[in-house]
Amino acid sequence: MKRLIYLLLAGGAVLLTLNVWYRGALRPADTADLSRIPFAVEAGASLTTVSEELEAKGLIRSPRAFRFYVKRRGLDRSLQAGQFVLWPAMSVAEIVDTLHSGESQEVSLTIPEGFTVIDIDALLVRRGLSGTGEFLRCAQECDLTEFDFLPNIGGLASRGGRVEGYLFPDTYFVAPAEFTSQAFLNRLLATFEERVVSNGADDIRKSGRTLHEIVTMASLVEAEAGSDDERALIAGILWKRFDDGRGLGVDATVRYILDKPTDAITTADLNTDDPYNTRKFRGLPPGPIANPGLKSIQATVNPEASSYWYYLHGADGKIRYAETNEQHNLNRMKYL
Repeated sequence: MKRLIYLLLAGGAVLLTLNVWYRGALRPADTADLSRIPFAVEAGASLTTVSEELEAKGLIRSPRAFRFYVKRRGLDRSLQAGQFVLWPAMSVAEIVDTLHSGESQEVSLTIPEGFTVIDIDALLVRRGLSGTGEFLRCAQECDLTEFDFLPNIGGLASRGGRVEGYLFPDTYFVAPAEFTSQAFLNRLLATFEERVVSNGADDIRKSGRTLHEIVTMASLVEAEAGSDDERALIAGILWKRFDDGRGLGVDATVRYILDKPTDAITTADLNTDDPYNTRKFRGLPPGPIANPGLKSIQATVNPEASSYWYYLHGADGKIRYAETNEQHNLNRMKYL
């Protein structure tokens, strides 16, 4: 009898310990952390995979407790595939409810470096956040008077309005139910103001260039550089050509104004009579041809000096540099 009582007590103690552990494991990973974390559930992903990825992202305390909670409620076969936004302050119950319903209060939206206003408009349509052309119309027509750093040039960048180049590329978290093009546009501009205008004011002033010149040149560097290592060097070459009064000859400007991001450029394209055509007109185009990332902006503010005046993108994807036009032509024959 004593042995039976001892076993019962021991078993009760074990169950109590497990219960305390289980309840603790269902609590938020960090109640103070409200940072948004994108989380993807692939179609066909197992419960084990989902639980381990949640732990790896710091969203749950225990994969085992998560799996037990899901199975106990009969939801192990009903977690939805999709893109979600979660945060460490969510409990397991809240996370499971989100993954089960397939609806996230917020979604992550990444604006890549080099995207144009048209690209952003298309992205918002694909994500079901706005109608076709809605963001583009706002970029061209919405009231932007609160952003006094924007260029005040009539007819600038007909494709993207005055905001082309000033929409900061980053990952943003948005609530679909509350999304508006105006609010999102303001958010992109406010982020640019904080990250570039405010934080980079001293460097821009020391460069001797205007903000508009910096952003416009940075958009060319974004289009031309294939890697981070090339940005400052290409910026140095383009600034040197600009200061010397030579044509920049950046084909990406022709692609921009003709909306030909990938198709081959023809001789007729290169002769397009448009101020954005840096093959035909000297100096910078009237405005940026894309929204450059911070690295391209920094490279444009701090260009790398070199003896080069020319560069080209070879058929193998590598960039070849030249000091003279003769060397540049040899590179054309050899690498194009």
